[in-house]
Amino acid sequence: MSGERILGIDFGGTKVALGLADRDGTLLATSRLDTDAQAGAEQVVVRALAGARALLAETGAVPAAIGVVSPGIVLPEEILLAPNVPGWEQLHLAELVAAEFPDVPISVGTDAKAAALAEWRWGALAGADPAVFLSLGTGIAAAVLVGGRVLTGANGAAGEIGYNLLSPQDTEGFASGAAPLEEAVGGRGLGGRASELLGRPVTAGELFALAKENVEAKELVTAALDELSMHVANLAIALDPQRIAVGGGLVRSADVLLPALADRLAHAVPFPPELVSARFDQDAALLGAVALALGE
Repeated sequence: MSGERILGIDFGGTKVALGLADRDGTLLATSRLDTDAQAGAEQVVVRALAGARALLAETGAVPAAIGVVSPGIVLPEEILLAPNVPGWEQLHLAELVAAEFPDVPISVGTDAKAAALAEWRWGALAGADPAVFLSLGTGIAAAVLVGGRVLTGANGAAGEIGYNLLSPQDTEGFASGAAPLEEAVGGRGLGGRASELLGRPVTAGELFALAKENVEAKELVTAALDELSMHVANLAIALDPQRIAVGGGLVRSADVLLPALADRLAHAVPFPPELVSARFDQDAALLGAVALALGE
């Protein structure tokens, strides 16, 4: 394998994705392993780094740079608002990866923001300014790009719209341990309510499919889309983006999701942005890690 290679590592709640890519964002080799979250954070990183070494050995590649992404607010010295992996907030990802690859430049970041950078470099947000990447999956988040640079915010938490309040009665929100919008329209929350409603385990994706024929499922989906579209419209009013790209697991139900968002944007936003599906589905965060390693 010739040419310069970038190593990407995407730590997810259920899986870790590893990939080697060229500078054009083409994945040349990938591998995956289970997170096994209940076993704790340290073992995830140890196994991921071993997997990275194995991938490099298999391909004969030497990485020119490494990008590492994870849910939460990923800072060089700590991870805030961390996912449900015991000990994740205590990790120093950059240090751990640097210990394994001491002579390679390493960048770390939040998965949704990195995915937005990948969409701007190689995907659906190319040429758009400002641009918004909307990640709709188990969690809910947005990433804003201005001039091709991701807006991080004072604490790295810009775009964490999962914490948006739903009503004046949501007086505590984050302080009470809640993420109101994420619980209302995120995949985990939708799946949980659908399971209770239908009396059997149902994922969010299954719920969207059932909504085409089941009245109760349709009502649940409609309420969730009404709530979500209001927040997306308010985001567009505040930022005036040129384009919004929707990614994440729920975009597999784009035939239901996108028309609902587009309708609200058309009626509520003075200058409605273009609304598109993200280019990258399965490997958005992994390509984001690659984009992060390449720099903005």
